[in-house]
Amino acid sequence: MQLLFFGKFWVLGCLKPLLYLCPMLYTTLRNLLFQFPPEEVHYFSMNLLKKACAFGPSRAIIEKQFCVKDTSLQKTVFGLNFTNPVGLGAGFDKNAAYLNELSCLGFGFVEIGTVTPLAQNGNDKPRLFRLPADKALINRMGFNNEGVVAIKQKLANWNNQKNNTQLIVGGNIGKNKLTPNELAWKDYEICFEGLFEEVDYFVVNVSSPNTPGLRELQEKESLKKILMQLQNINQGKAKPKPLLLKIAPDLTQEQLDDIVALSFETKLDGLVATNTTISRAHLQTPTDTINAIGAGGLSGKPVTNRATEVVQYLSTNTNGQIPIIASGGIFNGFDAKEKINAGASLIQVWTGFVYEGPSIVKNICKTLAKTGI
Repeated sequence: MQLLFFGKFWVLGCLKPLLYLCPMLYTTLRNLLFQFPPEEVHYFSMNLLKKACAFGPSRAIIEKQFCVKDTSLQKTVFGLNFTNPVGLGAGFDKNAAYLNELSCLGFGFVEIGTVTPLAQNGNDKPRLFRLPADKALINRMGFNNEGVVAIKQKLANWNNQKNNTQLIVGGNIGKNKLTPNELAWKDYEICFEGLFEEVDYFVVNVSSPNTPGLRELQEKESLKKILMQLQNINQGKAKPKPLLLKIAPDLTQEQLDDIVALSFETKLDGLVATNTTISRAHLQTPTDTINAIGAGGLSGKPVTNRATEVVQYLSTNTNGQIPIIASGGIFNGFDAKEKINAGASLIQVWTGFVYEGPSIVKNICKTLAKTGI
């Protein structure tokens, strides 16, 4: 069985580079990819892409295939210049290990992390599950990352060697699992200070369902303490960085109203809407399978409508004064356009990237360029 497993990985290793040169193959070979554990496939695939991008001629081919250069897609949001509005959400490149490769695939920005002060392994495996019938994922990763010191060094190395890339990098920050909520503000401060010189903007993550008690920090007073502390530090810098907040799709209207009020009170530069949901409503995947998977955040198509509703509500109730990065159920250009029409300034993909493959940015950008953003 073990020999068969590694044999399949060898075949995949031979085929995977073709996926980046021939996007049409992705749909055909996705069934093969989906026979492997999701987390292992993720790192295996990205490491192969890293090798391809390390070789000048193949990197040039990949960039030519997937990067869309169209000035109509450029946007300036919270003072930053984006070559296009399509980003990759936090959790995909947790340790800032693949920025060069993701730039080759055409992303306008990448959010690394979630970064915590200390390295942590995250939750026990398996912790990432596919729901193909729903075009969804369930994850309970638990902020697995190498810690702020190691990630800061990776970012510093990348910044020193990134040449002419215009990729915007955001730092998504959180607290360690063992840090009590009353001391959470210290963890956010450590990450903020540690990454300040290396990222273009920050996102405060209090909305993951996979760290016990974390979502309690979305309550107004707890959140205010964290945001005010970070803003005090931020405004003391020679050049403050944009500070954003990422929220859950499961908030009530009253909680969303608190977020709106707090956004103005703490002078947030933006909001990210939304994180994964704990809901399991209206899934096509059998209930027995869902129950066997257990806890975790659900992402992908099932989150589409609720994420759009939250974006619309926030945009309306902030009078469009606070930029929104929309995330949740974006698989193509029409999904992206729906979020933009709801009030988003930028969009992020994650689960859609897994299901649609490396052409997703190119396809979204082409639709947005054609229909206007």
